[in-house]
Amino acid sequence: MNWQISDAELEIMKIVWNNPESPTLFSYIMNELAAKGRPCQKNTLIVLLSRLVNKGFLQAKKKGRRNEYTPRVPEAQYQTVQTKHFLNKIYEGNIGGLVTSLISADRLTDEEYEELKRLLEKGSENE
Repeated sequence: MNWQISDAELEIMKIVWNNPESPTLFSYIMNELAAKGRPCQKNTLIVLLSRLVNKGFLQAKKKGRRNEYTPRVPEAQYQTVQTKHFLNKIYEGNIGGLVTSLISADRLTDEEYEELKRLLEKGSENE
């Protein structure tokens, strides 16, 4: 499976993943995009949804005259694959390099730093 999707496709997937009611209707996606200040033409959205179906990210089911969309890839799985891809591409798989960059660039809040420290300590206890 090709795990690379465009930013516009990712925006649609986030809407589908975060929809409290599943399946997600075309009109719901249109409304959510407009609410986020990213209105989309109907034909453009149809093309983007078709691409996501073809890539295996969404399943489309015809209900009368409308399509219902269900994610075929869980958000957590997508995030895991993309994180690994990012680590390999930018840090050659070295997670320490990423953490060092975050700390040295002062990108972590005190709360995030403490949470990271707690997670690392918890992980070392499980070994």
